[in-house]
Amino acid sequence: MQYLIAFVVGGLICAAAQLVLEYTKLAPVHVLVGLTVLGAISAGIGIYEPFLQFAGAGALVPVSGFGSSITRGMLSEIKRLGWEGLFTGAFEITGLGLAAAVVFGSLMAIASRPRD
Repeated sequence: MQYLIAFVVGGLICAAAQLVLEYTKLAPVHVLVGLTVLGAISAGIGIYEPFLQFAGAGALVPVSGFGSSITRGMLSEIKRLGWEGLFTGAFEITGLGLAAAVVFGSLMAIASRPRD
């Protein structure tokens, strides 16, 4: 049942983003930033965590989950370090994912390079 909930919720988030793209003149980058900021704000005010518990990966995989992860890392580091956590917290939780994306992207760029 959890897989079905994750699939439906993730699909609804992506469908809402697609509707915004179709019926407004916003560029895809604006929708991407909007979803990230929406995830960050909802995590900051405490709404995203219960939503994440309900939807699982359906709420974590879209880019709104990335915004939530950044905020969650910053809030936990602020509690631990004080104001310095504002600068280090964004990388605490998301650092491994960012590193993996850079490494995987680099490997794919090398592997898909046209051969002479």
